[in-house]
Amino acid sequence: MYKKAMLSLAVAGMLSTAMTPAFAGNTDPPSTGKISGRTVLAGVTSLLIWPGIGQAINSNKGDKVVTHVVVGLLPPFRIWSGYDALVDRSGGYWDGRI
Repeated sequence: MYKKAMLSLAVAGMLSTAMTPAFAGNTDPPSTGKISGRTVLAGVTSLLIWPGIGQAINSNKGDKVVTHVVVGLLPPFRIWSGYDALVDRSGGYWDGRI
């Protein structure tokens, strides 16, 4: 139990440190595309299989796909990644990755 708590604290600390500068320099505001059969498939696969797959289906940049795959280790991010793929969102924070 102690190890889990320490690991959770370490992960939260690393994420907060990595994310803080990312939000400061947002030069590419997020915008949504149109929902289509392809984006519905992308959203479902990103939600049910693994975040990042949906971004790859939507032909996003490799940086965005890799970021979604790695941050997808956190369960709440899976839901957001599915939404991101469903609406085919482009741009956003952290140089358009999230």
